[in-house]
Amino acid sequence: MDFELDEQQRAFQQAARDFARDEMAPHAAGWDAQSFFPRDTLRHAGELGFCGLYAPVASGGLGLPRLDATIVLEELAAACPSTTAFLSIHNMAAWMVSTYAAEAIARRFGPALCSGVKLASYCLTEPGSGSDAASLRTTARRDGDAYVIDGNKAFISGAGATDVLVVMARTGGAGADGISAFLVEGDSPGIQYGRKEEKMGWNSQPTRAIAFDGVRVPAAHLLGEEGQGFRIAMQGLDGGRINIATCSVGAAQGALAAAQRYMHERHQFGRALADMQVLQFKLADMATELVSARQMVRLAAAKLDAKSPDAQVYCAMAKRLATDIGFSVCNEALQIHGGYGYIREYPLERYLRDARVHQILEGTNEIMRVIVARRMLQDQAPEAIR
Repeated sequence: MDFELDEQQRAFQQAARDFARDEMAPHAAGWDAQSFFPRDTLRHAGELGFCGLYAPVASGGLGLPRLDATIVLEELAAACPSTTAFLSIHNMAAWMVSTYAAEAIARRFGPALCSGVKLASYCLTEPGSGSDAASLRTTARRDGDAYVIDGNKAFISGAGATDVLVVMARTGGAGADGISAFLVEGDSPGIQYGRKEEKMGWNSQPTRAIAFDGVRVPAAHLLGEEGQGFRIAMQGLDGGRINIATCSVGAAQGALAAAQRYMHERHQFGRALADMQVLQFKLADMATELVSARQMVRLAAAKLDAKSPDAQVYCAMAKRLATDIGFSVCNEALQIHGGYGYIREYPLERYLRDARVHQILEGTNEIMRVIVARRMLQDQAPEAIR
């Protein structure tokens, strides 16, 4: 095993670090305070390939391994976890379109999505089906050369500001096998967007409900085959869980770096905080846990790249571990800052608010535990996960 980054990975890491420093960090607090969706910045990210990190090269993507994509997303999230989280969701949707759309549709939409000219939302969650995604009720009825979609989606990142919706809808009977996936243009007649949700964090990206009322979608916009949608959605979510875990690692890295700086700058009782052993120990624990989370995420990404049969369970473990540790590190970094950590002059409270939702979305951390436990008990052996 080689844990060192190769030359290409370091080049992508540096490009992402430079972009985060120059185009994200100076504006992240303002985007958060004003609930501003930085579309121009996202387009600039697309010019560097960051909107199609692991989408196929044939569709305009970089075709990177998931491992390399985590390196890029971590650097971006250290500057603005909220904007990077949207970018990670867009990457997931762009990969799904580029991979599963018919060739003509992939040629039409893939390059625009991978370049950031068009942005995408992922539409799975519904008001009545969150963790139980297979029970979704939105329907897609075949009508000639089109499908007619009716139903509602909830908590959709980017909704109302994106151009493409990847929608999961029921074309068959109950359960996962009755679900299909569709590419739906965001301005299609019959789509209504709800009010922009007021959220604890993730304020640089809008979140809305979407209502579909007789929305006609060309039959050619079906992704994969009928009944394949839930499997496509879950494949997307395996990568999405790695992405959101990486965003937590990046947020925690940003918070940890801020705490390191502050401990040298701040003096109490006649000495710098950096000279106080109790805070040295706290910092050491934060760094150790963060490294463990990063390595778990990279292991899961390597499993996904290798198409390992246990990749899904490793993605679940990585998502659970990294999002819990990421939030904890942000919280401890805020504590080190004392009262200053609680005010918006410093980035700690923003990191904390943005990182909290990572423990909920892309499958709650409780559901991640279910996935791991089922795999272990299914095999009836302690070697189920090694």
